[in-house]
Amino acid sequence: MSVVQTSAVPETRLTQAANYRRGAWLVVLLGLVALGFVLDIGLGSVRIPLLAVVDILLGNPTDTPAWKFIVQQIRLPKALTALVVGSGLAVSGLQMQTLFRNPLAGPSALGLTAGAGLGVAAVMLASGSVAGSFAIRALGVGGSWALVLAATTGAGLVMSLVLVLSARLRDNVIMLIVGLMVASVTGAIVSLWQYFSAPEQIQEYLMWTFGSLGGVVGSHLMVLSTVVGAGLVLAFASAKPLNVLLLGENYARSMGLVIGRSRTLIILSTSLLAGAITAFCGPIGFVGIAVPHLTRGLLRTADHRVLLPGACLVGAALTLGCDCLAQLPGSQTALPLNVVTSLLGAPVVLWVVLRRQNIRSSFS
Repeated sequence: MSVVQTSAVPETRLTQAANYRRGAWLVVLLGLVALGFVLDIGLGSVRIPLLAVVDILLGNPTDTPAWKFIVQQIRLPKALTALVVGSGLAVSGLQMQTLFRNPLAGPSALGLTAGAGLGVAAVMLASGSVAGSFAIRALGVGGSWALVLAATTGAGLVMSLVLVLSARLRDNVIMLIVGLMVASVTGAIVSLWQYFSAPEQIQEYLMWTFGSLGGVVGSHLMVLSTVVGAGLVLAFASAKPLNVLLLGENYARSMGLVIGRSRTLIILSTSLLAGAITAFCGPIGFVGIAVPHLTRGLLRTADHRVLLPGACLVGAALTLGCDCLAQLPGSQTALPLNVVTSLLGAPVVLWVVLRRQNIRSSFS
C-alpha cells in the first residue's frame, strides 16, 4: 500500500506542474492577444501612440478627433475581425485534424472553402449580371451581402454533399480524399469562369482571394461574429467526442459514442466557421493548419478541453500579428493578408515537424 501511495505522489505532482504550465501559457497567450490588439490598432499609415489608443478604447477624451475616428470606425472593427477570424480558423483546423487524424487537414479539407469561393465567383464573375455589378461597385468586395449569401450557399452545398457521402463512408481518410477532389473540381470551375470573364471582373475576384480584414464593419461584423460564435459553441460542445475520436473509431464506438452524430456536429461547426470567414474576408490560408500544431507544441497536451481555448488564443494572436506586418507601418500600402499568413505559417509547420518528428503520435 505504501509503495502505491509513494508512486502516486510524484505522478500527482507532475500532473499539477503540467496544469500550472498550461495555465501559465494561456495567461501569456492572453497577454499577447491584448498586446497584438492594441498594436494592430496603433499601426498603419497614420501612426497613433499606443497610450492614445488605450485612452480611446477606454472612452477617455482625446485632443485629436481624427485619431478617434480612425480608431473607432476603421481600425477597431478590423482588429475585432482579426480576433474572430483567427479563432475561427484555428478551431476549425484543429477539428479537421482530429476528425481525420491527419496533420495536414485544415478548414479546406472537405472543400468547404473552395465551395464558398465558387459561390463568390458565381457573383463576381457573372458577366453583365446586375448582382455582380451591384456587389462589386456599390457595396464593395468585403462587405457585399450578395457575396456573403453566395459563399454561404456554396459552402452549404459542399457540406450537404459530404454529409451524404459520409453516410456511406466510414473511413475518414476516404472522406478527406473526397473533400480534396471536391476542392479540385470547384477550383477548376472557377478557373474556367475566370478564363471567360472580363478583365475587370477577374481583377476584383483576385483582390478577394488575397484576403482582407478591412471590409467587415458595422452590421457585417455582427453577422460574422454571430455565425462564428455559433460555430465555436458547437466546437466546444464536441470537445469530449474529439478526445474519444483520437483513440480510433472502434474504441469510440465501444465507449458509446455515436460516430455519425459526432462527425456531423464537427462538420457543421467547421462549415459555419470556414464558410462565414471565407465569405467576409476571403480565403485565408495556413492559419487553420499551422495554429493547431503550434498550440499542441506549446501546451503539450491532446486534451481538446485545453486545446480549443488555446487554439483560439494562438489563432487570434497570430492573425493580429500578421495584420500588423501587412500594414507596413509608415507606408500607404498594405500587403495581402493571405501572403503574410502563408509566409509565417509555412515556417511554423516546418519548425513543429522538425522539432517533433513523431508528430503522428498526436493523432493516435
